[in-house]
Amino acid sequence: MSFQVPPPGPSLSPADEAAIDESAPPAVAYHLLRDVEVEITLEIGRRRMRIADVLKLAPGQTLALSKAAGEPLDLYVNGRLLGRGEAVVVGDRYGVRITELVSAETGRRA
Repeated sequence: MSFQVPPPGPSLSPADEAAIDESAPPAVAYHLLRDVEVEITLEIGRRRMRIADVLKLAPGQTLALSKAAGEPLDLYVNGRLLGRGEAVVVGDRYGVRITELVSAETGRRA
């Protein structure tokens, strides 16, 4: 019986090793993550509907959502609540002005 050992991966520079070190301050590790893509979702509201009602939808219909006009919109990164903000128009596109960030542990204001 023989085993093949895979070739070693690329070695880390001393700066990268310091960034991985648990005793290093968190800011040091940010440069390792700057090229990682994440999905950002802005939720303006929700609504529960029966499938039968969804199948009856037609172009031009309006769906009332759970949030009132002017209420803060929820901003998610990879499905986790990051903060809240307000809708803005930037040129001919929509955007969000972040008005509050929430802590990861509690989901409350940071």
